[in-house]
Amino acid sequence: MKQEAILMEPEKAPKKEAKTTKKESKQKDITVADLPGVGPATAEKLMLAGFDTVMAVAVATPGELVEASGVSESVSRKMIHAAREALDMGFFSGDELMAKRDKVIKITTGVDSFNELMGGGFETGAITEAFGEFGSGKTQVGHLLAVRVLKQCPEGSVVYIDTENTFRPERIAQFAKGADVDPQEILKRIKVARAYNSDHQMLLAEKVTDLINNQGLDVKLVIVDSLTAHFRAEFIGRGTLAERQQKLNKHMHVLSKLADMHNLAIFVTNQVSADPAQFFGDPTKPIGGNIVAHASTFRIYLRKGKKGCRVAKLIDSPNLPDNECAFFVREEKFEEFKG
Repeated sequence: MKQEAILMEPEKAPKKEAKTTKKESKQKDITVADLPGVGPATAEKLMLAGFDTVMAVAVATPGELVEASGVSESVSRKMIHAAREALDMGFFSGDELMAKRDKVIKITTGVDSFNELMGGGFETGAITEAFGEFGSGKTQVGHLLAVRVLKQCPEGSVVYIDTENTFRPERIAQFAKGADVDPQEILKRIKVARAYNSDHQMLLAEKVTDLINNQGLDVKLVIVDSLTAHFRAEFIGRGTLAERQQKLNKHMHVLSKLADMHNLAIFVTNQVSADPAQFFGDPTKPIGGNIVAHASTFRIYLRKGKKGCRVAKLIDSPNLPDNECAFFVREEKFEEFKG
């Protein structure tokens, strides 16, 4: 009898493991409709507003869910709490984050010194801001990155939000030829939208999630050229500064969430102004103040250099030293400046 009891004990262990696995699977398969306080009508409203995954709800604010679905703030908090519990969101160890960093893609420029300046290239999962005067090469960098990332990622796509009518398919074709890739194939994989005001610009940024989740695009790069043009034109004077910064902060928050959730690169160009209080040194200052500065992972100052070259100066980075490089913008590619 004792022998039979001993033989029966190992059979119980697999059942317990299967039950645990089933529970974990259930947590992974949870949908927005399974969250507390979410009925069919509320689920439909949330999905139409872009909150179509549990992760989207988990990283949302109560105010965003209230605005999207019309539920009370207490219900929205319960939804967020349940979503975070289901995804087991909390603290991560350093080695887990290091493993996550292994998935980061570095978009190269074709110029060794520029790649070195950016620690190997422009990172996915981050916002890179390039600011400078007109003609400093901001849009050229955007066009080049669009081609280079599509060459590196054969199944990838690029979203280009154009606020100043600066996107030129002819320029993409030139860079594609320089990168030895088919211009027509590259152009097919770039989705361009013209933004006519700041609200439209913000809406287009929010629609990128729909392109990824509902249309199945593997977006690797989102370009906003330029970030502040509409905000600068629509909010004039000190009396509107607080409202402008609030909207700009929300826009940057959406872009930051896109970069982190989908491991894609965000490249934004920014306009500048001259600081009248700057008596010595370069008076050039980027628009957007601390809101844009804090939200950007990397900040690059572009300016014209000697002999027709362009100079890129890295002025802010979480892990790279301040440095600069010079390069030429040629018809089909960027070239190293060796003068």
